[in-house]
Order: sequence, then C-alpha cells, then structure tokens
Amino acid sequence: MQQRKIPSSGEMLPVVGCGTWRTFDVGALPSDRAPLAEVLRILFDAGGSVIDSSPMYGAAEGVVGDLLAASGNRDKAFIATKVWTSGSDSGIAQMQQSMRLLHADRIDLMQIHNLVDWRSHLPTLRAWKAQGKIRYLGITHYTQSAHAELEAVLRSEQWDFVQIDYSLDDRAVEKRLLPLAQERGVAVIVNQPFGGGGLLRRLSGRKLPDWAGEIGCTSWAQVLLKFVLAHPAVTCVIPGTGKPEHMKDNVQAGFGSYPDAAMVKRMVADVTL
Repeated sequence: MQQRKIPSSGEMLPVVGCGTWRTFDVGALPSDRAPLAEVLRILFDAGGSVIDSSPMYGAAEGVVGDLLAASGNRDKAFIATKVWTSGSDSGIAQMQQSMRLLHADRIDLMQIHNLVDWRSHLPTLRAWKAQGKIRYLGITHYTQSAHAELEAVLRSEQWDFVQIDYSLDDRAVEKRLLPLAQERGVAVIVNQPFGGGGLLRRLSGRKLPDWAGEIGCTSWAQVLLKFVLAHPAVTCVIPGTGKPEHMKDNVQAGFGSYPDAAMVKRMVADVTL
C-alpha cells in the first residue's frame, strides 16, 4: 500500500485505514467479532495500519483492543482515538479508560473530538506527548458548520493531525481547510469518504464509467476513495466497515495511480450529475 508523510515527524503512514463508528460497536459473541477480526487482518495484510475509534463509538475501543490483543497484531496498528468530554480531569479519566480498553500503554494519535472543550484538553495532550503516552495529537470535526471554528483553531495552535469529512459530493474542505493543513504542516485524516454512505448507495446501481479503469478502479468504493486521496493534503482515508468483503475492496484504493487534476474535474462532473 502507498504511504504518505506525516508532516510533523516525517513518519510514513499507509493511505487507507479503517474507521470503527457503528461497525465495531458489537458485543462479545464470537459470531459478532469474527468478521471484525477478518477486517483487521485484511487491512494489515494489505499494508494498512490506521484504526480510528472514539469513546463516542460505544463498545468499539474495547472490541479493537481485544481483537488486537488476541491476534498479536498490536505492533501493526496505528491506533487513533479521541477525547470527547468537558473538563481537564474528565478528559484525563476518559483517555486513561481508552488506553485500558485498547490494551495500550501508548496511543499513536489522540484527537480532541468535534472540538469539545479543546482548550482544556490541549495542555494535557501536549504533556502526554512529551511523556510518551501519545505519539501525536489532533483535532476533529465532521460538519461544515464547524469549519470556521476549526480553521481558527488550526491557525492558533500547532497540531499533528486534523480529521475532517471529505467526499466527492461534500467538497467544502477544499476551499480553506485542506490548503490550510498543507500550509501549517498538519496531516489530514478523512472520514465519511462515501458521503456518510449515502453517495455510495446512490452510485451502486450505476454502471462504473470507463474512465475508472484509467486509475485502476474496479468498484465505486475505490473511485470515491481515490478521489479523496487525489488531494495532495490528504494523508489517510478511513472508510468504516465491519464487512471483510468491503475491506478487501477498500484497501485496493491504496494501490496504483491517483486522479490528476483533469480526471478530478471529470469525476466531479460525471458523478455529481
């Protein structure tokens, strides 16, 4: 799988990862967890590493932690999770709980989820990074209504990562946030690359256009992921899935060529009709 540089460190990160919202919020039954173990195996076998979670995602953190511990694949994973509460003490308690659930004494990326009380949490994240409890710190949001505030936060403080929504039918971040991330040297993780699933569902009944083969795509999912990865500011995309067959499809977007500017215009024109 192709990799891209994390600007703040120079470390290389595989371009396709896995989100866990809803899909990893399951119980302890082996029948519920077996497909998720296979999803992670497929991700790792393809050369991927990023697994993104949050305390907001129900049981997902614990499921990820248990599966990584059982498989012995913790060293293959780049674990990203979030703090999602108000108050410094509450944030510390929540992050400590996340570490227990993930069976991790160090988190690769800790993100302040949806800008919630970010001023209270940022000093803790900086201290934890200095202490080696986390490797990177970041900020997230997923709605256009928060873009102005997110832009101000990116300008006022130094971050390693920002996580934002971006898809072929939701391109608002192209105007300010993606150029700003490049300017500030902030790695970008993209969530909702399928338009929250709605775009992919709408396209599923349409014939794949001939131009898809020019960029090595054999499915609409790969087309949408390669559109996102065509932007030079994007470091990694994290489509969420709990289905092994979807993970097999998604990881293929990490290989081959990506659309150039002319192809991007063609994709926008054809797909958003």
